[in-house]
Amino acid sequence: MNILQFLRIFWARQVLIMIATGATILGATVVVLLVQPRYEATSRVLLNMVVRADPVTGESMNPNSAHAFFDSQIEMVKDYRVTGRVVDQLGWLTDPGQIRAYSARPASDTRDFRRWLGQQVADSTRATVTPSGSVLEITFRGLSPQIARVGAEALRQAYLDESLAQRREAASRNATFYNQQAEAARQLAETAETAKAAFEKASGLIMQGRESDLDSERLASLAGQAALPAPAAIPSSSSAALQLAQIDAQLAEASKRLGPNHPEMQDLKTRRAMVAQVAAQEAAAARSAASGASGAAALARALQAEKSVVIGQRAKLEKLRQLQAEVDLRRDQYKGAAAKAAQFSIEAAVSDMGLSPIGVVVTPNKPVFPNKPLIMIGAAALGFAMGLALALLLELLNRRVRSVDDLKLSDDIHCIAVIEERNSNSRGRRWRRALRGLVPQWVGAPT
Repeated sequence: MNILQFLRIFWARQVLIMIATGATILGATVVVLLVQPRYEATSRVLLNMVVRADPVTGESMNPNSAHAFFDSQIEMVKDYRVTGRVVDQLGWLTDPGQIRAYSARPASDTRDFRRWLGQQVADSTRATVTPSGSVLEITFRGLSPQIARVGAEALRQAYLDESLAQRREAASRNATFYNQQAEAARQLAETAETAKAAFEKASGLIMQGRESDLDSERLASLAGQAALPAPAAIPSSSSAALQLAQIDAQLAEASKRLGPNHPEMQDLKTRRAMVAQVAAQEAAAARSAASGASGAAALARALQAEKSVVIGQRAKLEKLRQLQAEVDLRRDQYKGAAAKAAQFSIEAAVSDMGLSPIGVVVTPNKPVFPNKPLIMIGAAALGFAMGLALALLLELLNRRVRSVDDLKLSDDIHCIAVIEERNSNSRGRRWRRALRGLVPQWVGAPT
């Protein structure tokens, strides 16, 4: 079949096509008049953390993780924790209409009233991020312009409140965790310090700094004195005397903030007694060294004796170094955990989430549904297409000969002539003859 045959069929069935088109237009008109209109209002939120660093933590948004952050914020707008707040703000829990609708729900729906209303809010909500990636748009659909505006405002405020609450809650949990870790590290540090002090008291060794003890320091001092060319170059102040002065300064500082029975005070007092004894011995050695030739011999004897002491205490010194390393480790753990706890405690008290509302929500002046022009045009197009389809279907079920083209069943069968109707001078006949003259290929058309 060629295009002209289809056109003849559609022209012959024009009444059916017009009826189908008119029926769909009529149905669309009824729908437009009876359907409940829907209005949409949009509120906007500026995502400050995208364009500037966090004022508390100093962290900035990584461009690689921005897409995941936007998705999480869009999902958060529709989360029950946000929609539940909206339900409370709108007062739907006491709305008689909502209560009746909830009572008429299917028996298979076992959700509670607040969660059921929250799902309605989520179904009426749409959230998108602008192409700039710095503004979150929240759109709420309602049955009236006022409901749409109030719903959009409530959604934005609920989203801001929930975002701040989640950040505070997470920071509070982290602060509690790090406080516990800091307390545990403090107790371990005190235990390590007590064990170190007990070992120093039992062994008679006192660790100076992180690597050496008093005997090693004394040996180094004596070796330095023995290397001097003349007694006049012997230092007037020994290493033990300097350490004794440092311990006295530490005792004076600690007495201002600690009691006399505090473990640290006891440890300092024990160390001072040992250092004072060593300082006295060094002072005596220095005095004997200053006497001349006998002093050099005494210094050599003292140096040899101190070497024997240091070599004999090597194992104890290694044990003391291990205890000192344990003390240093526990102190570092305590400092790190305490710093983290302080940071999260500050973050738990913030009032700025890095989100700012933009502008006011405008009341919509026209509904977004139903779109009357679109519905009417679509209904007309659908009805016309349905009419064409019905015309073709009826023609296939009841074929008719409408032109010579319909008689071309085989190449061996040809049309000899076309007999015109008796009343062949009608206006329609004249128009068809003129059209046939314009289209010579349309041979055998009815005249």
